[in-house]
Amino acid sequence: MFEYVVVDFKLQLHLELSNAVVLICRLAGLAFMFSASILLQILACALYSNWWPMLSALMYVLVPMPCLFFGGGSTHFLTSRDGGSWIEAAKFLTGASAVGSIAIPAILRHAHLIETGAMFIEFTSFFILVCTVLCFHNVSLEDDW
Repeated sequence: MFEYVVVDFKLQLHLELSNAVVLICRLAGLAFMFSASILLQILACALYSNWWPMLSALMYVLVPMPCLFFGGGSTHFLTSRDGGSWIEAAKFLTGASAVGSIAIPAILRHAHLIETGAMFIEFTSFFILVCTVLCFHNVSLEDDW
């Protein structure tokens, strides 16, 4: 009986430690993805000696604001169908700022203010940032988080 309790305790401790390691790896992965996105943002400016692409970094700041103000700091409202006019306004503002993140580099390229390479680096940076947000949303839906 005593040996069974010790083995069960060791198994439970091992499972808790493995869950903690998985959580730390998820956090590290999210931090790496976010850092890579910001690095590409800065590289798009530094490689071409033109800091106009940093204008889209303003949109990176504006994208989470509707979630913070209208959604209570959670991304759960983005996938739900219920809610009032404030939730609908938050969804609209989130979508508009996300489209702005894509439109700003394209408009700057159309106006010949940035090079084509800088525009594609900006798009890659935005794609990585969106993947980071989607991964965070999936991780935050779990109860262990």
